[in-house]
Amino acid sequence: MEAKTPAKKTTAASGKSKTTAAKTPVKASAKTPAKKGAAKELKDLFEDSLKDIYWAEKALVKALPVMMKNATDKKLKSAIENHISETETQIERLKECFKALGEKAQAKKCDAMQGLLDEGKSIMEETEPGTVRDAGIIAAAQKIEHYEIATYGTLAAFAKVLGEEECLKHLLKTLKEEKKCDELLTKVADTNLNSKAK
Repeated sequence: MEAKTPAKKTTAASGKSKTTAAKTPVKASAKTPAKKGAAKELKDLFEDSLKDIYWAEKALVKALPVMMKNATDKKLKSAIENHISETETQIERLKECFKALGEKAQAKKCDAMQGLLDEGKSIMEETEPGTVRDAGIIAAAQKIEHYEIATYGTLAAFAKVLGEEECLKHLLKTLKEEKKCDELLTKVADTNLNSKAK
């Protein structure tokens, strides 16, 4: 039996779900002190960023099946299913990057991906199953893809500067896949799905 995410109840007065965002004032002139063990060289930042995206991909491979189960459009289900397999391959490529650097593959929690996955779950809770939820799943998935495209593009640029050719090869392969997945999701949305959701 497939796990479906129930739609969130809304308040009668506003028609919106009760969520409040904490407002934290930010001082424009405030400098952020570096933490203990902070990156001092580009290679340190590169390795730290690899740990970040490694965690992100491992979290995503667990979240994608939930999105697939909640989707109703066949093309959307197929696109997500294909990307699950791609993501597993991308995780293996990241392991190869760590190996090329002489490092053990380590994951470091990626706050950005956690936020995007939380938002995706929230979208599913706040939409009824069908075309509206499908449109929401595509929106959430494309935000994830855009984050990954930005990350892999940056990592590839770092690898090039650092002369890490083996890593660069793997990162560019993944970057190409992420761009292709984003284009596919756009096509699925454009084939009447968004207009049906109206």
